[in-house]
Amino acid sequence: MMPYYWRLSGFYLCYFSVLGTLVPYWGLYLQGEGFTAAQIGLLMAVPQITKLGAPNLWGWLADRTGQRLRVIRGGNLAAALVFISVFFVDGFWAMLAVLAGFSFFWNAVLAQFEVVTLNLLGDRSHRYALVRLWGSVGFIIAVLLLGAALDYLPVTLVPWTLLVLLWVLWLCTLAIPALPPRRPVQKRTSLLAMLRRRDVQVFLACAFLMQFSHGPYYTFYTIYLDELGISRGQAGMLWALGVVAEVLLFLVMPRLLTGFSLRSLLVISLLLASLRWLLIGTLAEQMAVLVFAQLLHAASFGSFHATAIAWVHRHFGGEHAGQGQALYASFGFGAGWAVGASLSGLMWERLGADSYLIAAGAALLGALLAWKALHSPVVPD
Repeated sequence: MMPYYWRLSGFYLCYFSVLGTLVPYWGLYLQGEGFTAAQIGLLMAVPQITKLGAPNLWGWLADRTGQRLRVIRGGNLAAALVFISVFFVDGFWAMLAVLAGFSFFWNAVLAQFEVVTLNLLGDRSHRYALVRLWGSVGFIIAVLLLGAALDYLPVTLVPWTLLVLLWVLWLCTLAIPALPPRRPVQKRTSLLAMLRRRDVQVFLACAFLMQFSHGPYYTFYTIYLDELGISRGQAGMLWALGVVAEVLLFLVMPRLLTGFSLRSLLVISLLLASLRWLLIGTLAEQMAVLVFAQLLHAASFGSFHATAIAWVHRHFGGEHAGQGQALYASFGFGAGWAVGASLSGLMWERLGADSYLIAAGAALLGALLAWKALHSPVVPD
């Protein structure tokens, strides 16, 4: 058994239960509150926009002070407190302000917890995916239960579910053991110096393009299925199927990471993501195609994310661990997701399903970039 396995796994279970509520169903809630497609796209992008700066701030603070677990606990507590305001706001700008405040603190949590997990695993860090898979289980549970419930209950259930989960998540952080604080490093490489490294630039560009390609999926997939006549319960099952595929991938990820180069895994993940969006954009009327496309979530998220975490751990380990994870979060889940969600919101009413063709092109571009330019030594120990 890996050290602290169940405590670490419990955190991921709860964290991604929040995500399994927020990503598939927050758009439906906003639609029920009367927001337009463009407004929904922008509001769904807010948590990712705050990732452009927030993770780097929290990463710098955690690396500088060595109090990483305090940053995680404080960020989660503040996020839960700010989210209460969502029940009292009215209008686009007020909702945007609440989501910005909530996500500024919530974004302090995951990137720094990845560092805690990898440090606690020690020389078993290549088995990170076996801990992270419980996050996928949490996502599945949330998306299935809430999807089934929303066939019978109003969408106002969504914010209440999120609030409860945020407080449970904070309780989970209290069970994580604190690592001995690192001595603050007086001399360190600056963020700008990191960004000048070509291997870092290429990697971050690939992370951006992968998450950009998920824009129409994370923002409008449930709404798209609803327009095709697919029930919310069935939509939840499709979401869950994708994450089941991700879980199965995580089970074999340690072998893949020791058997293939990180460059090869990144390229294959991006190519399969491109195929996934192409299928959803052109053949979504066929349930068998939707099912197959959801199985490709194992690549577009599962293998790409696990490989990216391994890449960051290798290149930013030690004194820059928090900042390295923050850079990945900022450029990928921050900038990439935010731009993808915003553009899909602006284009959805005009392009509809054709937005997925743009997503397919973005993932293909990322695959070509990784194949041509990512040549750093990438075979893990």
